[in-house]
Amino acid sequence: MTAKLCVFVSSVQKELEDERLIVQNLVNTDAFLSAHCTPVLYELEPASPDKALEGCLQSLDGCQVYLLIVGIEYGMPVGGLSITHAEYHRAKKRKLPVLAFIKGDRSVKRQDGTKKLIAELEADGPKYKRFGNVIELQKEVRAALVKLLKDRFGIAPTSDENQIAQQTIEATSAFESRPLTRMRWSDLDLSVARTLIAAAERRKPDELTNDDLLAGAALRGLVWYDPASREHYATAAGIVMLARDPSAVFPHCRILADVYRSTEPDGDPRDHEDIRGPMPIAIERAIDFIDRNTRHPMRIVGLNRVRLDEYPVDGLREALVNAVAHRQYEDAGRKIILEIFADRVTLLSPGLPPRPLTLANLRKGKYRPCSRNPVLAQCLSYFHRIEERGSGFRRMHDQMLDHGLDPPLLGTDMGYFQITFPGPGENIEKLLIPEKRLLVTRAIEASLNDRQKQIMEHVLESGTVTRRWCVTEFQVANDTAGRDLKELKDLGLLTPEGKGRAVRYVIGTTLQSTDDRPI
Repeated sequence: MTAKLCVFVSSVQKELEDERLIVQNLVNTDAFLSAHCTPVLYELEPASPDKALEGCLQSLDGCQVYLLIVGIEYGMPVGGLSITHAEYHRAKKRKLPVLAFIKGDRSVKRQDGTKKLIAELEADGPKYKRFGNVIELQKEVRAALVKLLKDRFGIAPTSDENQIAQQTIEATSAFESRPLTRMRWSDLDLSVARTLIAAAERRKPDELTNDDLLAGAALRGLVWYDPASREHYATAAGIVMLARDPSAVFPHCRILADVYRSTEPDGDPRDHEDIRGPMPIAIERAIDFIDRNTRHPMRIVGLNRVRLDEYPVDGLREALVNAVAHRQYEDAGRKIILEIFADRVTLLSPGLPPRPLTLANLRKGKYRPCSRNPVLAQCLSYFHRIEERGSGFRRMHDQMLDHGLDPPLLGTDMGYFQITFPGPGENIEKLLIPEKRLLVTRAIEASLNDRQKQIMEHVLESGTVTRRWCVTEFQVANDTAGRDLKELKDLGLLTPEGKGRAVRYVIGTTLQSTDDRPI
């Protein structure tokens, strides 16, 4: 099997929009299924029912699997059959594998056309499964697709993939897949959408057309199409990720940040901010808040001048991403809380770890990841370039140790999941310089002559150097001093300021502090 299977998801659109999105999100976020399958949902329904049917059938003809979800409603007939019923006939004619799922048991009262469709399914023989809720639907859909891939192509998931999938399905909240009609696609922050879709599809942002953006957002469960109004609207996940102010719809979708003067909270924070905005942007604003309220000592190491952070930025960002991705959004009364004390940074996220995760396993680093909100987790991993399926807590642990600090502490507090980053306190000298921050590499340092090394040491101590200083210090010709300085400038180690005889050299861009934050 070289290409992914296109799985056509068929249902009465308006009645089963939740289920359609759940199936789409399952296939897109499951590690095994996403490697071998692509969900196809026909969304752009034309004004004419005949043209809608034609479009659906054309889309179906490009697929290799037909997945049918049946509820109560039959849908508008076109030539005697509903669009869904006609799609089923086309799938049978093309001898596609049919995976059918019926919502509710036999006692459910259904429209006459729906009864005929179910009777036809029973007569034709394709096995179908019944489901009562979205958890059951996800389990049945995954099992059916896994069996299909194994029977037809000899492809099977690993035991780890199966366990992670089971845990994620059981932990999944229905929140992020809810279609909401409060916010149109055009009202979202499309610049954030462009960054996200470009990262997800490994394309340049300026290559994406508006249609590319919409298709990418729909594929990832961030928008849905309402055939009644013929418009696209944000799902709950789309509002969290792309709304200019998600708290306008979900008041709890914010980060409350406070800075305290001592090691205990008080009623008069030194700085505070109610951080709102698309959550990928809000995370970076929270990083900025921490940056301006923590210390940044300067260190000179060899030929490097490094601005240190009091806490590892990558570890803090990972914790914020986890808080946004895995919080319990059904808890509408509480926000994410960020607190900075004199000796620590604490982050609290509403909701305890979803089963089967336990604090003990998280603390040991022995767990298989699962997500309460897999769509948000996947989208944030694209935006912030964080590996979604690895162990974020193990990475945070290692980043703190590499920074010279104690590992983070995990706990719970009145229904919040809490992670605490112990700081250096009064012992700021304990901070270590990560090797990646030493921008003058050994290779560059080895290429410098003794005079150039002494020039750099002088600049790091005093801030500037001139050609006259070099001539006097080393007793060399003016041209020799000029060549030394030019080579350092060409390497990006020095930058000239001024003109003529007044020119002086300062630290170059290579040695200035870097910012590794995502764009």
